[in-house]
Amino acid sequence: MIDSQKICALAESQLVGTDVYVVGCKVSPANEVELLLDSDTSVQLETCAAVNRAVNEAMADEEEDFSLTVASAGIGEELKCLRQYRKLIGRPVEVLLCNGTKILALLDAADEEGITLSYEERQTVEGKKRKQLVKVVKRYPFGEVKYTKEYLDFK
Repeated sequence: MIDSQKICALAESQLVGTDVYVVGCKVSPANEVELLLDSDTSVQLETCAAVNRAVNEAMADEEEDFSLTVASAGIGEELKCLRQYRKLIGRPVEVLLCNGTKILALLDAADEEGITLSYEERQTVEGKKRKQLVKVVKRYPFGEVKYTKEYLDFK
């Protein structure tokens, strides 16, 4: 079976000096390799093609045949690394917590331990008959977060 860590290392060596980075690499049992790239700005098609060529050339002497797909981590994909979280600070995200709660919020901060979100929530306010919208700023450790995605509103 093809070694995904070796492919990641080959791709990262090709991307030195750019703002493009490897998000992940999956290898199927049929040796179909999917390498996902992201960037602090944007991933160009030429970058994906160059990485594809470099990895294919470096892996040419492998005994096993494989199929390599190099792509940009798409919109709506789950965030997989801290650098992706930091890129989205100040933007809306959709977060699914491990307890099943889905939150649409603004990503305020992200570090190695977790994320800080701000959102409006209906809460009971003293002296009011009905629940009122209150701005909530809450920190969630990564252990409580099942996934985070960039939220796109098409209205």
